[in-house]
Amino acid sequence: MFTKRQLFTVFLVVFALLIPVAGAQARSLSSPETSLLSTMNAVRAGNGLASLRVDFHLVRAARGHSADMMRRQYFAHGSLAGRAVAAGARGPLFGEDLAWATGMTPQWVVGHWLASPAHRAVLLRPGFRRVGIGITFGTFIGHGGAAVVTADFAGH
Repeated sequence: MFTKRQLFTVFLVVFALLIPVAGAQARSLSSPETSLLSTMNAVRAGNGLASLRVDFHLVRAARGHSADMMRRQYFAHGSLAGRAVAAGARGPLFGEDLAWATGMTPQWVVGHWLASPAHRAVLLRPGFRRVGIGITFGTFIGHGGAAVVTADFAGH
């Protein structure tokens, strides 16, 4: 028979062992997210702008938003500043680009953002230096194999 103290100690040890695993998952981009970031930075470099650095607070906000849109089957920006700050990100300014489609590539996503004046302005804003990317895959608005993409930017 275990005492309450022994059970509590076992719980703390198990909990402590799980924390680094959860942190490691939140501290890396998926392969599609990394490919999109590379394409975004290539376009920024071609326009004489600094590369975007990954901000994992923004990654958490972006992934959460993409997952929420997929789960609830909607496509809208919502309250970026509120989501970003709640995830621990700091501004003072925030921007967001969204995309969704089936069979998309990073080049397709960035090409569509560049074709839209509002999305282009966000992607190429010199003051935005940090980004979080979240891509969720599934059935979206009746389309199987869809990807929902959120790119959250922060800077000045």
